[in-house]
Amino acid sequence: MRKLSALAAALVIALPVVVIDSSFAKTPAPTQAQIDAAKAAEAAKAEAAKKAQQNLNTANQTLRQLTAEADAANAKYKKAKAELVVATANAFAAAKHAAAAQAEVAATNRTIGKLASSAYKMGGDLTNINSLLEANGPQDLIDRLSTLNNLGSSNTTILDRFKKAEAVAKKAKIEADRTQAIVATATAKVAAAKKVADDAKAAQAVEVARLQKIQNALMAELAKAKNFRITLEQQRQLSLLEEANADIAANTPNQYRVWPDRGFTGRSTIRSTEAIRSAAVAYAKIQVEARKPYIWGAQGPNAFDCSGLVYAAYHSAGLNYPEWGRVTAALYFVATKRVSLGALVPGDLLFYSYDGSVQNIHHITIYAGNGMMWEANSRKVGLIYSNMYSIKGLMPYGGRV
Repeated sequence: MRKLSALAAALVIALPVVVIDSSFAKTPAPTQAQIDAAKAAEAAKAEAAKKAQQNLNTANQTLRQLTAEADAANAKYKKAKAELVVATANAFAAAKHAAAAQAEVAATNRTIGKLASSAYKMGGDLTNINSLLEANGPQDLIDRLSTLNNLGSSNTTILDRFKKAEAVAKKAKIEADRTQAIVATATAKVAAAKKVADDAKAAQAVEVARLQKIQNALMAELAKAKNFRITLEQQRQLSLLEEANADIAANTPNQYRVWPDRGFTGRSTIRSTEAIRSAAVAYAKIQVEARKPYIWGAQGPNAFDCSGLVYAAYHSAGLNYPEWGRVTAALYFVATKRVSLGALVPGDLLFYSYDGSVQNIHHITIYAGNGMMWEANSRKVGLIYSNMYSIKGLMPYGGRV
């Protein structure tokens, strides 16, 4: 008895609150072989998740490398674009300069043409004898010859200068055009390299997303397998504990009809509403009236033990983990708000202990109203509707969920 009490106390302190899916509870009191099989399945899922994580890590490393390469290619592309802008501007300036030089040469040619036309109107060749004879004296002749020579020399000098400028401008334009073409070709190559890098990065990102999805799925499966394994272990502990306590209670003399108040406390708040409590009562009533059997560790839908019926009733009414989980009757006492027996409402929980202590609570029921309750009583009796005082050892408080 001392060992069982110690086990009960340890479970009250250490037993985790884990939600148990109803499909897990169809087979009551799992065997050790079932638990071992669940452990093996969990280990296999863990190994698969580990390998998937390694693949994901490798893919992420590759993605980081490709991202760096894409960033470098993008930087080169930006630099090439800037150089192309400068080269294009230089080519435009050179072309403009060449056009201006050509315009100056054309203007000079027109000026020379006008001078030649004027010379012709003055008598054709100014060096012939007629021009000399028409001079108004020696000084006029000297002036005419000097003017003719100066005009010819000046025009020739101007024309040569502009032709040289035109040649320089054309050469500069050719060089600027060549530079622009080279830079444009280089920019196109850099742009192509950038696209290759960006495409590789995008493809790797897709691969990382695919592997992440696989990893997430495996982690979800691992969590489910772990929860299943914990559920089986907890369910077996619950079954062994409550069965042992019930057996002890059946053979313990001088139990109080209602134990005196020892000052136990529970939650300070509740998590149910009147509607939730009514739904839980309705669920319990349906199971009792369907004459479902009592099986250790079962919580529906085909069979129940005492705490399994309480869990299933409130779970069906809408309470879920972490607010609501499958635990022992003793832990339900700790996890509910104290309500005096005179203030009970339908849906409150009733607890029974063979010595008045919390750790030795061995039975739990759902208050139905008017001093009656819905309960999964025992393998012999099954699920019944009974008086709340029909079982000895009632704790002095009920619990409101």
